[in-house]
Amino acid sequence: MSMRKWMWALLLFIPVIELFGFILMSDWIGAGKTLLLMILTSLIGIAMLQFEGRKVLMDAKQEMERGKVPGRKMVDGLFVFVGGFLLLIPGFVTDLIGFTLVFPLTRPVYRLFFLGWLEKKMRNGSISFYRRPK
Repeated sequence: MSMRKWMWALLLFIPVIELFGFILMSDWIGAGKTLLLMILTSLIGIAMLQFEGRKVLMDAKQEMERGKVPGRKMVDGLFVFVGGFLLLIPGFVTDLIGFTLVFPLTRPVYRLFFLGWLEKKMRNGSISFYRRPK
């Protein structure tokens, strides 16, 4: 399936799942509490995003000062950014995925899958990297 088809599928699928989650949670705890919970998770997510984002930037800066390439920190920064974006979208499913992307203990799981996917794409020639001559 092409990337464009995946994007359209996600744009249609995510709101349906989030609406279903909102209805289920509203039936369980009430609509007002559900709305309050959604706002609270977004605020907590924004605070986590700011804290973890600063931490990743500082760690990457320290690695560069030591003369190392901050590859893992760049991937972590990407995950923190995507997780923060998901936390801003109202809904429980996106909040859950966003929290796990921002939270440092669950981020390595995503990194493992991402690096495996990236390696597979590089091996089959879908992605190429070019080095600049020194």
